[in-house]
Amino acid sequence: MIEFHNVQKYYGKFHALKDINLTIDAGETVVLIGPSGSGKSSLIRTINGLDPIRDGKLIVNGFDLADKKTNVNLIRKDVGMVFQHFNLYHNKNVLENIMLAPRIVLKRPEKENREFAMQLLEKVGLADKADNMPAQLSGGQKQRIAIARSLAMKPKCLLFDEPTSALDPEMIDDVLNVMKDIAKNSKMTMLVVTHEMGFARDVADRVIFMADGRIIEDDSTEKFFGDQPSTQRARDFMSKISGH
Repeated sequence: MIEFHNVQKYYGKFHALKDINLTIDAGETVVLIGPSGSGKSSLIRTINGLDPIRDGKLIVNGFDLADKKTNVNLIRKDVGMVFQHFNLYHNKNVLENIMLAPRIVLKRPEKENREFAMQLLEKVGLADKADNMPAQLSGGQKQRIAIARSLAMKPKCLLFDEPTSALDPEMIDDVLNVMKDIAKNSKMTMLVVTHEMGFARDVADRVIFMADGRIIEDDSTEKFFGDQPSTQRARDFMSKISGH
């Protein structure tokens, strides 16, 4: 589904991603962890073209993002993204937030679009909020709506950029439960940037540890959490996370 070959990413002179080589198979759930500023968010933002790469090759669903002829919008049809701060349309109600992209991009018939949007609202436990405006929702509710909005496009891959970091602690479980359901009951490829180690243990097929713009470890979940990380850098990080 996704292939990185010697990918380099810069912000001005800052070298954000260094020599990234990575393959994600279709249907895998992969969690990216690491300290702040390690390059996790930069990595997933390159996958749907939000952040262009400087060098290397990045293949997503058969498209080469490094090729200037590639239509990024074709990639984004199949690669959804859930942001840290929700990014809902504040001038549209919940149902319209979910229906808008399928209507414009997929030309989905209105009746079918509405029915599917309501199914997704049921899935995330918010069918009773269909007519509400985003300002009337809690942070956890907004994030579940954002997930439903991404699912409305029926993507092959879903990217999550620290989806619970802006939430109050009591709202986190509702969002994580929705994400766990997607991971366990769909064939979707998922890449999740998170500090939620319980989520990683429960649903990830692989754990990638990043630091200083590099992939330091790429292990199965069992090996990473069971045998403990193989590098001192990752062990130090996990020790701090556990202590916190």
